[in-house]
Amino acid sequence: MRNFDFTPLYRATVGFDHLADLMDRALSADIGQPTYPPYNIEKLGEDAYRISIAVAGFGADDLTVELRDGALIVAARKAAEEPARNYLHRGIATRAFERRFALAEHVRVKGASHADGMLHIDLLREVPEALKPRRIEIGRSDTLEAKAVETIEV
Repeated sequence: MRNFDFTPLYRATVGFDHLADLMDRALSADIGQPTYPPYNIEKLGEDAYRISIAVAGFGADDLTVELRDGALIVAARKAAEEPARNYLHRGIATRAFERRFALAEHVRVKGASHADGMLHIDLLREVPEALKPRRIEIGRSDTLEAKAVETIEV
């Protein structure tokens, strides 16, 4: 098991406590994690992303996309068993799956579409105005004292 000391990070940052949890989750993930179904994560723009998952053999009714506790959960289950067939080779897997993606703060799901055996989930990062960078005016100390005295007198 790996142990990392995140104390130096805490000296230079404020409010990034969840970063240690995220790193711990990433480092302790099993190497034998499932690789089915294959997927891509694309960056479409400054704040736009797309997750594309290969879901050959599944219809839109067999798929569910859900947002729960800051995680995007994609699951698929065949509604009914297909009739018995005699396959000579079966390379298209239609087994049930559940895939989880941890979403960063302020990332919302814009929409999902299913076409040509691919499930596309569009994501958008929307940072609130209160969290965007803003310039703070630096006043002179004599001006600040005068304002403080004015508020006390009133």
